[in-house]
Amino acid sequence: MIIIRPIPADDYDSLYQIAVDSGHGFTSLPVNEELLQSKIKRSEESFSAKVTEPGDQGYLFVMEDTDTGEIVGTSGVEAAVGLDSPFYHYHLGKVVHSSSELKVHNTVNTLTLCNDYSGVTEICTLFLKEKARVNSNGRFLSRFRFLFIGEHEKRFSDKIIAEMRGVSDENGRSPFWEWLEKNFFSIDFPTADYLTGTGNKRFIAELMPKYPIYVSLLSEAAQSVINKVHAKTEPALRLLESEGFHRSDYVDIFDAGPTIVSQRQHIKTIKQSQRLQVKYIDENDSVDENSSSMQQKYIMCNTKLEDFRAIQAKVSICDNDRYALLTEQMAEILKVKENDWIRMIAN
Repeated sequence: MIIIRPIPADDYDSLYQIAVDSGHGFTSLPVNEELLQSKIKRSEESFSAKVTEPGDQGYLFVMEDTDTGEIVGTSGVEAAVGLDSPFYHYHLGKVVHSSSELKVHNTVNTLTLCNDYSGVTEICTLFLKEKARVNSNGRFLSRFRFLFIGEHEKRFSDKIIAEMRGVSDENGRSPFWEWLEKNFFSIDFPTADYLTGTGNKRFIAELMPKYPIYVSLLSEAAQSVINKVHAKTEPALRLLESEGFHRSDYVDIFDAGPTIVSQRQHIKTIKQSQRLQVKYIDENDSVDENSSSMQQKYIMCNTKLEDFRAIQAKVSICDNDRYALLTEQMAEILKVKENDWIRMIAN
């Protein structure tokens, strides 16, 4: 069975391989032993921390195939970005140049460096190995985070963002960064991307232009990718848009990929998820006699933190949506017992 759980220290080797496989542009998992070890440790501390409001916590999960023991994906949530180190974006704005005397009115698009999203929650670090991209695993790996957020609301901001991977080629060349590199940085995109992933953001403040950039001054190639996503990121963007996320006026400072945003209470999975109690059903029974619905595929999670578990499986509900009918094996994997609470959403 495919399960999702918090990452422990002994999953380091698997996380390192995912960092390698994810390639250029996946800033949140740099190929750096010290940083990856630090991410795991920080995640473990975040799950065990007593929290009354969002702070500098980062929750990192892995997807495991329990039949083989292989880690096939990762997914994460940052409780409040920009508290420990700056969280930069470009704001897409406009400047009007107008002269009534000359009857000239020109509107110019601009990019302005900012930290406007400091303190908001970010969903991040989603990567699924190619061979595991079956049976709605990608949807599962994305949507379960909203069940976790919905169950532990006080740990997260009212506003949720996601930075979508921008356009770059297989060699890590970003048309947007190439213009910045030529004019301001003199370092290539993979290097800048890596430095940011390792937490070294000082160079951004030192070298980024301090004043708004007129978009019309950029190369045509750079202009063409502003607010565009990498081809492999389009399915993730469509999924999050179906959850209620929408494009903001902010883009990534390296590849100009879009940042999308939603208020927590407007996210579909959080709004439509149900909290039900567990009721056992015999392994050989397809539907309990008291069931009020046929079996349907759900994403389900327990209500725990350090022992958090999520699965997707076909189950039925009964007694006016009070109980979810689980086999004892499902309940054991979810680390729940009969009458315990779980949160679930149809997948």
